[in-house]
Amino acid sequence: MNAFSFTRFVAVVVKEFIQMRRDRLTFGMLVGIPIMQLLLFGFAINADPKQLPTALRVADESVFSRSLVSALQNSDYFRIETRAASEAEASDMLQRGEVQFVVNVPQDFSRKLQRGERPVLLVEADASDPVATGNAIAVLSNLNLTGLDHDLAGPLARLKGQAPPFEVRVHRLYNPEGITQYNIVPGLMGVILTMTMVMGTGLAMTRERERGTLENLLATPVTPLEVTLGKIVPNILVGYIQVGLILLAALFVFEVPMLGSLPLLLASVLAFVFANLAVGFTFSTLAKNQMQAMQMTMFFFLPNMLLSGFMFPFRGMPGWAQAIGEVLPLTHFLRIVRGVLLKGNGLADILPELWPILAFLLAALALALLRYRRTLD
Repeated sequence: MNAFSFTRFVAVVVKEFIQMRRDRLTFGMLVGIPIMQLLLFGFAINADPKQLPTALRVADESVFSRSLVSALQNSDYFRIETRAASEAEASDMLQRGEVQFVVNVPQDFSRKLQRGERPVLLVEADASDPVATGNAIAVLSNLNLTGLDHDLAGPLARLKGQAPPFEVRVHRLYNPEGITQYNIVPGLMGVILTMTMVMGTGLAMTRERERGTLENLLATPVTPLEVTLGKIVPNILVGYIQVGLILLAALFVFEVPMLGSLPLLLASVLAFVFANLAVGFTFSTLAKNQMQAMQMTMFFFLPNMLLSGFMFPFRGMPGWAQAIGEVLPLTHFLRIVRGVLLKGNGLADILPELWPILAFLLAALALALLRYRRTLD
């Protein structure tokens, strides 16, 4: 056996660096993915969301109600965005996800407060994601102890030393028991579809290129659109099989409530699946081999999982991270599936989340067709 040679060792090291330089995509992924993880986990992830959008329904305009609103804003957990004119309007805001909380001040609040009758301040919360609302609800539990300290003076000072002057009653809507599975299991549908659909289609063309069958395909009279759809359609069936299994597990294993229309959900799944398949097809035209296609899939999957609101509350992220998340189809699909299953949302409620998925689909499909034509040339 030959003795260790430092010269041969250096030659192998130089050869590996040359190989890395030639495979720029793989080298970029090896550097880019750790940097992305560092930035996302370091700056974007926040499990304690603040400045949550809140609507007011105030029937008693008094100094006490104004003090309560100020106390909510000073806590940093609530951001007053609008006023609801009626109970129905407030309910619609919560159902569509426009606000996280609705604070209801009853008509006789100040009168009962001054009489020492302990009026009720009703707060309705969208508790479909327990993590997003947990700390904010905990802050509400102290509101009746300190929220009116400045106003309970003079003749009203007698109310301080007794029981809290008013009661805060929180209604946790859509997930009153705070069961994590109600939020996670529907979200898994989008996460699994994103991973499998992008990966499945991404490997399709690169597999043929590695096996040498791509030339035979290019020699046929099929058009780029026909090839694209031919690669995509079989995966749609696989996607619906996955959706069916997840829904069955959600219903019978995790007992997730299903309040909305199942056909509406399945129609939304179709748009979401198409969008991810188009992304996978685009990756297949960029990658030179299956390993590169896998790396691209992970590069796309990582921000989807972290910035969509699946693992961490979406409203807890900084503005730039939310802007990136709004571009990703998984963000909007999670709102659709959770809204349909947990809130019973209809077509009008999910349209604001459906059209961004369709826009992403058209952009990804156009890019895939453009890249495939270049491959033909």
